[in-house]
Amino acid sequence: MRTATDWLERRALTLVAGATALVLLVVFYYPVATVFVDAVYAEGRFSLAAFREILTSEFYLVDIFWFTAKQAAYSTIASVLLGLPGAYLLARYDFPGRKTLRSLTILPFVMPSIMVAIGFVATFGANGTLNSLLAALGLPRVELLFTLEAIIVAHAFYNAPLVTRVTTAAWESVDARTVETARSLGAGPLRAFWDVVAPQLRPAILIGATLTFVFTFASFPIVLALGGVQLATVEVFIYSKVRSLEYADAAALATIETAISLGLTYAYLRYEARTSGAGEGAHPLPRRSLVPDDWSLRALAVRTGIAGYAGVVLLVFVGPIASMILASVTGGDGGLTTANYEFLVERQATGTSAQVRPLPAIRNSLVFALGTLVVALPMGVALSVLTTRRFRGRAAIDALTMAPLAVSGIVVGLGLLRGLVFGLEIGAYRIRVTGAVAVVAAHAVGAYPFVVRNVAPLLDALDDRLVESARSLGASRVRALLDVELPLVAPGVVAGAAFAVAISIGEFDSTVILATGSEWYTMPVALERYIGRRLGPATAMGVVLLVVTSLSFVVVDRFGGRWGRL
Repeated sequence: MRTATDWLERRALTLVAGATALVLLVVFYYPVATVFVDAVYAEGRFSLAAFREILTSEFYLVDIFWFTAKQAAYSTIASVLLGLPGAYLLARYDFPGRKTLRSLTILPFVMPSIMVAIGFVATFGANGTLNSLLAALGLPRVELLFTLEAIIVAHAFYNAPLVTRVTTAAWESVDARTVETARSLGAGPLRAFWDVVAPQLRPAILIGATLTFVFTFASFPIVLALGGVQLATVEVFIYSKVRSLEYADAAALATIETAISLGLTYAYLRYEARTSGAGEGAHPLPRRSLVPDDWSLRALAVRTGIAGYAGVVLLVFVGPIASMILASVTGGDGGLTTANYEFLVERQATGTSAQVRPLPAIRNSLVFALGTLVVALPMGVALSVLTTRRFRGRAAIDALTMAPLAVSGIVVGLGLLRGLVFGLEIGAYRIRVTGAVAVVAAHAVGAYPFVVRNVAPLLDALDDRLVESARSLGASRVRALLDVELPLVAPGVVAGAAFAVAISIGEFDSTVILATGSEWYTMPVALERYIGRRLGPATAMGVVLLVVTSLSFVVVDRFGGRWGRL
């Protein structure tokens, strides 16, 4: 018995790594491969007709792909313009709440995008907060929904904090002595900034811009809610094809989109690898007080600009969330009411099984989050250990394990639907993975890379002599991992677990495909179905989702201080 236990302990890490590889093969690579095969096989034979139709169609090339790239480019510019002043404020000024404000830049990773879309509908809709304010001021109403501008602003809400986060870290790593040297040689403040500081910020800005373009190119819930079919991107059009059961066209579109996304992600990773290594400078630039001692004309102009930026931040970042909360307790006559929450309670009590009820959505979200945690956490830890060891082929394994970050949830959901949900025939048996298991698989695939990105850097920074000492005292590799390494990287493990839960709770892309026509809908899917009928219940459901995701954010913020880049 003891021998078996010892063998299992010695082989545990290998077994977990092997199980992880098998899970990835079954729930990620096989489904994605299924999409690729569907794209080139029609009626049982090889065919490139779907590709030819797409690549020779003006509609697909201009109205879908060109529009997707155009809105992503505009969204990237808006995100950079909105994010850079925030980086300047956080890196160069000291004020109460600075750390809290910086922590909020992590929100895009834990806030469901469909909830953001609900907030924008509540703000910029025909009866939204903005139009109420304009009407109160006697000004004409505006209609911003289902416009390109609404999509761009919503994407800026989601991605400007990312630009701020990576640029702030770069700004804080600038060595003050280089600036002082430039000033001592006669350069003015602006010349010193352009010649010394700006070149050091450029890599971080380009990384933030590249990531923003990748994310907005594959954006789905925001475009679906704010743009509709008339402003469809590739993701929205794939979804419409899936709903109309045109799987071959959907697979061809998904294949082309995945190729573009993988190319962009590869370019990002190459650029990040060339520019990595920046940490906090030994002599960072000193921060100034937000309230100057001397109100000179320059100091007044700078503070006026900061005040203006704060106003934009309140409108773009705080406005949608506040509008969603306000709309959830506001009736048609503008008075306060609990009718929207009462609607959810009534729907729960009297709704049929075909209708969307709140409690199953909440229950499913929490159960799927727990299942995702159980699957994604050991996968992420095992891959963290594997990718921090020195061996030939490590870079290839690292790239393969991070591939889910470059493949959209729509593609994974479509692949799971066409592969495991419809069934895989092996000999006389037909293997099917359906229902909650399929949803958890999709969520785990999307979540485990975030565990890796939290745990691996901490493992990599540990002193190898700690493990060697434990091994020299007779500990197995697994025992050294459990007793020495994991306790030292516990904050990263907890942050990774919180990320996994948050991503599962907010996941929409693959869930909306896998939950179609079933009882396995989640809170984000319920939000999307409510918003298609009545805004009030959708905002009430959004507030419930906001509370749940806020708890995840608190955990990530408490333990995820080392999370600096993807």
